[in-house]
Amino acid sequence: MNSATVRNLLVRGMLAGLAAGVLALVVAYFLGEPNVDSAIGLEEAHAHTHGDAGADAGGHDEEEVVSRSLQSTAGLATGILVYGVAFGGIAALAFCFALGRIGRFGPRATALLLSGCALLAVYVVPYLKYPVNPPAVGDPDTIGKRTTLYFLMMVLSVLLAIAATLLGKRLAPALGTWYATVAAVAAFAVAVGLAYAFLPVINEVPDDFPATLLWRFRLSALAIQTVLWGGLGLFLGELAERLLHPKAVPSEPGGAVPAAR
Repeated sequence: MNSATVRNLLVRGMLAGLAAGVLALVVAYFLGEPNVDSAIGLEEAHAHTHGDAGADAGGHDEEEVVSRSLQSTAGLATGILVYGVAFGGIAALAFCFALGRIGRFGPRATALLLSGCALLAVYVVPYLKYPVNPPAVGDPDTIGKRTTLYFLMMVLSVLLAIAATLLGKRLAPALGTWYATVAAVAAFAVAVGLAYAFLPVINEVPDDFPATLLWRFRLSALAIQTVLWGGLGLFLGELAERLLHPKAVPSEPGGAVPAAR
C-alpha cells in the first residue's frame, strides 16, 4: 500500500472506531450503568451502616468532585468514544499490515478477523484472569498492584497472540493451514494457561456482595467490549472494502449509461 492509501485507511479506521463507540455507548448506558448505580447504592448503604459514609472530621459529607449524573453521561461518552477512535486508528494500521498476509481474505473478512483476535487478546484473556469489579469491590490500597497485573496480563496476551500467529505461519508449509492453525491456537492456550498459573490471584469480593449483581456487572462489561470490537471490525471492513475495491460504474464516453437490452 502507498502512503495515501494507508492515510485514508487510518482516517476510516478512526471513523469506524467512532461509530463502534456510539454502539458501545448505548450498551454501556442502558446495560452497564444500572448495575453501577446498584453497586454504588450498596457501597453507600454499607458505609452508612458502619458510620463512615464519607463524613469528614466535622461530621459533614464530602462534596463530589464530579457528579454521578455527569459521570454516567458526558464522562461515559467521552471515555468510550475516545477509546473507540484510538483503537480504530490502531486497528487500521494493523489492517494495513495484515491484509494479504494472513490468508486469502478480503478486506471485510480481514477486518472482522483482526477485531475478533484483538477482542480475545486485548480484553477477554486479561478479563478471565482479572475480571472487572463494580464499586464497593476491591481494596483501594491494592489498586496500583491490580492495575499493574492487569496490564501485564494484557501485554503478555498480545505478545503471545503475535507469537502464535508467527508460529502458525512457520508451520503452515509443513503441516498445512488447518493443522498449523490448530497447533498455533493450542500453543497460545497453553502459554496463557501457564501465565494464569504463575501470576498471583486477586479476589477482593466481599462475602456479602450479591453474586447476581457481580455477574450482571461483569457480563455487561464483556458485552460493551464485544459490541465495540465487533462493530469496529464490521465498520472498518465495509469502509476498507469501498476504498480498496470501488465498484465500477459502466458508462459511455458521453457519460450516458448504456441502456439494458
